[in-house]
Amino acid sequence: MDMTGASWRKSTRSGSNGGNCVEVADNLPGVVGVRDSKDPAGPALAFEPASWRAFVAQVAERG
Repeated sequence: MDMTGASWRKSTRSGSNGGNCVEVADNLPGVVGVRDSKDPAGPALAFEPASWRAFVAQVAERG
C-alpha cells in the first residue's frame, strides 16, 4: 500500500519517554495507516477505515 501523502500522528496513548509508540495516518482515502514511530521508514499496516473503527472501539471498550 502506498502511504505517500500520509499525515502521521502519534497515538495519544503513547508515552513521551521513547517507549512503545504507534502513529496513525487517517487522511488517505479508503485506508488507515499504522506504523511504529521509532521506525518511520519501516513497514506500515493498512486497514480499511471500518475495520480500524471497529478495532479502536474494541480497545476503548476494554479500557
